[in-house]
This record gives sequence, C-alpha cells and structure tokens, in this order.
Amino acid sequence: MKDILCPTDLSETSLKGIQYADMLAAGLNSSVSLLHVMNKAESQGEARIAAKVKMDDQVSHVKQAPITCHFRDGEFMEEITRESRTGHAMMVCATHGSRGLRQSLFGTDILKLVRRVEVPSLVVQAHSGTPTSLGTIVMPVASHKEIDHLLNAVSMLASAFGSEVHIYQLNRPGEQPSEDLLANKKHMSEYLTKVGIRHMNVEDDETSFSIGFAVQTIAYADRIGAGCIAIMSMASDEYRYIADAEKERMLTNEPGIPVLCAR
Repeated sequence: MKDILCPTDLSETSLKGIQYADMLAAGLNSSVSLLHVMNKAESQGEARIAAKVKMDDQVSHVKQAPITCHFRDGEFMEEITRESRTGHAMMVCATHGSRGLRQSLFGTDILKLVRRVEVPSLVVQAHSGTPTSLGTIVMPVASHKEIDHLLNAVSMLASAFGSEVHIYQLNRPGEQPSEDLLANKKHMSEYLTKVGIRHMNVEDDETSFSIGFAVQTIAYADRIGAGCIAIMSMASDEYRYIADAEKERMLTNEPGIPVLCAR
C-alpha cells in the first residue's frame, strides 16, 4: 500500500492531522510521509534547526505506523501539490494552524488545495474528534461523471475500517432530482455492492431552508455520529453556482467531522 502524505505546519493543530494519518496508515497497513515546507523565517540558521526539532517532536506522536520526514523550501501549496504527485495513496491535512498551513488553509484556500493535489484528501480540523476508527461514512449523492474517483477512496477506507456507507439524498419540496443524480445514486449502490462494502440509502426531507445541501448533510452526519463525510472537491455542472460555498462549508463544518475529498 502506498503511504499517507501528511503536510504539517508544526503547530499544535497539525498534530490532529498527524494522529489521523497515523490511524489511517495503521488501518491500511501503510506508512506516513510527514512534509513540512519551510517558510522564509525558517529558511536558515537557528530557525531552521528549531523547525527540525519541532518535526522530531511531531514524529514522536506517530505510534502505530512507520514514518518518514520531508522538508521542502518554497511556496507551501506548490510544494504540497508537487509532493502529491510522487506516489502517495492519499493526503491527510489539518486546518487552522497558527502559521504555515494557516497562511491559506481556510475556506476557499483549503478547497483550492484539495482540488490541486493528485490524491484523495482527508481534511480534519483542530476540534475533530480523537481518531480511533473511521466509523460511518456519509456520502451525499452527486451527479459528477467522475464519481468513481470518490467511490474508490471511500471503498479503500471502508474496507480497511469496516465502515458502513450511507448514500445520502436530501429531498426538497417541489424539487425533483435530476436523471444524472438518480443514475449516480444507483451506480454508487451497485459499485459498493460489487466491492463488498456495507451501505444503505438514506433519504432525508428538508427541515430548514438553505440554498444548498451542506447544512442538512452536516446535521445528519453529526446526528448519527459519522466519522467522515465524503464529497467530490470539484463542482458539478448541476450546482456549479453554489458549489464553492457549499464545499467550503463542508470542509470547515462546525462539528469538526473529517471530510474525504476526491476530484
């Protein structure tokens, strides 16, 4: 199994990403590649040495899987994207660090990163729960032609952790789901059946007004204690006009539910 790429800004928050990467690597019988991109202040002298000392401390928090460390100089988003092309299974990234990744990884910019990297990404937050297992995966129905990219990632994790997948559809009064959406819903179920992943179809009637789907999807995932929400990072043609705001809302959801993204 290819390893798990885990960018770190060496902050306390980034430890949450490292903990999740450790859990996933152990479950997948894999390893962790910890990546820190040096900013200008860390590029030389004592600051560079201090960064490596902090990296050593973060390495000590990986308890279950082998780990290797990588340092890069440059613009962090470019370097993370470049590293993602070198053969990793997926990326785990924590947001809201005090510096480093925090330079951009809020809202629109965390979305930019998961859209750029070449592998599926699990985005966690500072207040995401302590990782012990992945639990139920909530996968909202989407009309993307590339839905198999997400199904591949979901199946990989669900198989490793014995997770059940909830194929989630939000029903709105007076609004009929498109043919593309229904076709993908059927395909999602057939795909998961074929690869032996436990799953169920969930239809949820809208209970509060919202232009998009994120609010009620998050509420459902929180209500059932889901360990992960799985979404396509790119916009579908059907909801392109609201997609970015909806996906940002997912990635920064208030309960801190980890979000698996594929493009």
